[in-house]
Amino acid sequence: MAISFKPFASLASKASRGFAAHASPPGCPRRFASVAHPKREGPLDGIRVLDMTRVLAGPYCTQILGDLGAEVIKIEHPTRGDDTRAWGPPFARYSRDSPKEGPGESAYFLSVNRNKKSLALSFADPKGVEILHKLAASSDILVENYLLGSLKKYQMDYDTIHNLNSSLIYASITGYGQNGPYSSRAGYDVMVEAEMGLMHITGERGGPPVKVGVAVTDLTTGLYTSNAIMASLIARGRTGKGQHLDVALSDCQVATLANMASSVLISGERDMGRWGTAHPSIVPYKGFRTLDGDILLGGGNDRLFGILCDRLGKSAWKTDKRFISNNSRVANRVELERLIEEVTKTKSTKEWLDLLEGSGMPYAAINDVMDTLNHQHVQARGMVTQVEHQECGTMKLVSPPVKYSESVTSIRSAPPMLGQHTDEVLMGLLGMEEAEVEDLRKKGVVA
Repeated sequence: MAISFKPFASLASKASRGFAAHASPPGCPRRFASVAHPKREGPLDGIRVLDMTRVLAGPYCTQILGDLGAEVIKIEHPTRGDDTRAWGPPFARYSRDSPKEGPGESAYFLSVNRNKKSLALSFADPKGVEILHKLAASSDILVENYLLGSLKKYQMDYDTIHNLNSSLIYASITGYGQNGPYSSRAGYDVMVEAEMGLMHITGERGGPPVKVGVAVTDLTTGLYTSNAIMASLIARGRTGKGQHLDVALSDCQVATLANMASSVLISGERDMGRWGTAHPSIVPYKGFRTLDGDILLGGGNDRLFGILCDRLGKSAWKTDKRFISNNSRVANRVELERLIEEVTKTKSTKEWLDLLEGSGMPYAAINDVMDTLNHQHVQARGMVTQVEHQECGTMKLVSPPVKYSESVTSIRSAPPMLGQHTDEVLMGLLGMEEAEVEDLRKKGVVA
């Protein structure tokens, strides 16, 4: 039995219309995390995104577009969906009144798939390709992260789609780009972190290289891609033409080496390696153990070092020849850091935070993720949003980070169940008959 629905809340404009305003019919029933002010729209309201990505870099990009108001239609495999649906624990358990069985919805998938509609579709079948072509013809943006050349056999490559819709912006996210000696390789965050310099400069001094605690190369690639897409929308507004965006994890990782890369290019010398939480040329500037945790302290100049000495109860250090200037502190780094930690380990992190309050020097507790999410400032900034999920009930998600004065970003809908919007997209948007959709479902083309 097909689900009942109403037309889309916001039908995206045809790609050829650019940013032209359009009327929106009444919205279909959905569960909202918050209700936007009726006179304020998302910056990308009216833009339709065909999301052919999975795992992290691509979904993070399209989630950003969705947060900004774009209508995002996520294409998923009809039986297994996005790979990350199975990546757990942890899982958000299904509600007691839900007919669903299994462990629930994975936290990984939930982290990057809000504000999207799920269309469970196999494009190994010609009918599935036909459906994708129709969606591409009415979309503004297509984002994909398949291996180089693999979409060509399904007629979903850039050249084919460009002929269908010349104003569509087509973003390809790969590990190593559309050309170059590594272009045919699969790219994974941790591999790119290793090969493109980040892992070498991350970790404790004298210790082994380590990866960053989150898949930061995937995330920065998603950010770069969303930024490039929005620039392309502006360009399209001037020319009427779409374009192909070639985004590589490797390129994005090299770009985010920032001052570290610049130092090597300017000096012609190899980098200085790993420094843990410390700074290579400022002392003290690192994390120190406390009685019950860790705290980050920074004496970035002589004045700030003096404040730190006073707050630690060690005013004599200010005139100690070993520590009187930053140069001398760098030369005596090991001894000074040892002495500071002897003091910091005598009190709890909370006690040190209270002692340093109002000092004007850099300091911060080194919090775990739970303490971060419960932090009073994080809460005051509205960085956690409670939403209603179709099968899991109430859950909390991290909020969009940027606040707009004249627009609104919000979590309008929770991450979808696999195929939650299949009927809505096929019948409501493409005008297919219920019997036709049911026939495709029986054949395994859709779910």
